[in-house]
Amino acid sequence: MASWNSAFLLWFKNFRNIFQDLSSKRVENSASASHCLSSLDLPLIDQGNKEHKMQEVHLGSHTVRSHGAALARTHIHDWLILLLLVVIEVILYIIHPFYRFVGKDMMEDLRYPFKSNTVPVWAVPMYAVLLPMLIFLIVYIRRKDVYDLHHAVLGLLFSILVTAVITDSIKNAVGRPRPDFFWRCFPDGKDAYDKWGNVICHGNESVIKEGHKSFPSGHTSWSFAGMGFLSLYLSGKIKVFDRRGHVAKLCVIFLPLLVASLVGISRVDDYWHHWQDVFAGGLIGLVVSTFCYLQFFPPPYDANGWGTYAYFRVLEESIANTTNTANAGNLQNAIAGEIQIANQQEEQSDNGFMGMHLARDSNSTMGDVESGKS
Repeated sequence: MASWNSAFLLWFKNFRNIFQDLSSKRVENSASASHCLSSLDLPLIDQGNKEHKMQEVHLGSHTVRSHGAALARTHIHDWLILLLLVVIEVILYIIHPFYRFVGKDMMEDLRYPFKSNTVPVWAVPMYAVLLPMLIFLIVYIRRKDVYDLHHAVLGLLFSILVTAVITDSIKNAVGRPRPDFFWRCFPDGKDAYDKWGNVICHGNESVIKEGHKSFPSGHTSWSFAGMGFLSLYLSGKIKVFDRRGHVAKLCVIFLPLLVASLVGISRVDDYWHHWQDVFAGGLIGLVVSTFCYLQFFPPPYDANGWGTYAYFRVLEESIANTTNTANAGNLQNAIAGEIQIANQQEEQSDNGFMGMHLARDSNSTMGDVESGKS
């Protein structure tokens, strides 16, 4: 019994010594950490505490009226390229496609009914261009960020026009007949062929011309170019990839892609396209929209995916203009601290819809910088 008591006392003494060592080390680490905080770091901490409710880094009042014209002049070459793309697209629409050889044995797969479009041509710009622009405008009204509005519109237009040029170029080069080509070529049902076995069409010339533009699907490529860009835009604004597992956010970004997919399916149901045409058109639209989006915005999974590259660049320039050369060494730390505070506060919010928040207290950040300078 005495041996058990002595063993217990020995174990208790060892445990007490270990606990005392850990406590002393904790005090030393706390003292060294507080010693490492310089006087230059303390204002950033105080500023983070004061702006606990700030949901994002604000630039101030950067609206269309105050900065829109200057921003458009900065990107004047981009807008001129857009006009050039419009001219190229008109030319591609006017010229005739390649009239591919179509023999009598090939007509077995080209005898589908000649139907009207479930989704008319005029409706495509409505949902692929105007609808995303309306959403961009709503975000601008809430955030007052002309950089986001300008780059979203510019990126969307580039996505649509680049996709259109690529699609129509391939259409004219391939010249694949549509599934309803027989009734376009022979509206009366009486087929005719030359000595080589190629078709001799006697239908309407414009209808026959359109019948050689099956691959790839223009409706589908335009739809995925516009809806794909909108999906990427929304995924950045509502912070879909914030690792918090909100499935409702995925539903929001999948909705535009579902609309584009249904449009592509309608092209097959209307017998205007083969399924390969729709698949290729959707792939072209998605790839182009992704490249155009990443030209102006960080990836949606990035911590700063809710803003544009220009947003943070102008933030850096604005702080630099209000900081003297003596504090230039601390400029990057100040900017990084403000952005980190913004992202941390977003993670603590209930829904994480950082890019959609109201631009309240929009002058707070710049005002604090001005007061710190004085």
